Amino acid sequence: TPDSSRYWPADLYEPGKAQPSFDKQFVRDWANATGWDHSPPAPELPDDVVAQTREKYIEAFERITGTGFRPVPAGSPGDTA
Repeated sequence: TPDSSRYWPADLYEPGKAQPSFDKQFVRDWANATGWDHSPPAPELPDDVVAQTREKYIEAFERITGTGFRPVPAGSPGDTA
């Protein structure tokens, strides 16, 4: 998964620089920027942070698998919500 390994786009890789990534570091950075001290409860994620995180995971899926992402329709087999 993007959280257990670090995946970077090869075409954007620059040695010695921070790399764009597909993991939850984006959420960690947002939470740290809020001043959260890591004590429960965590701050609620705004919709734009959730949307950007979703986009990162979808892009990772598509780059790794070479296929387009298709969400599972609600209520169908495989829906875990």
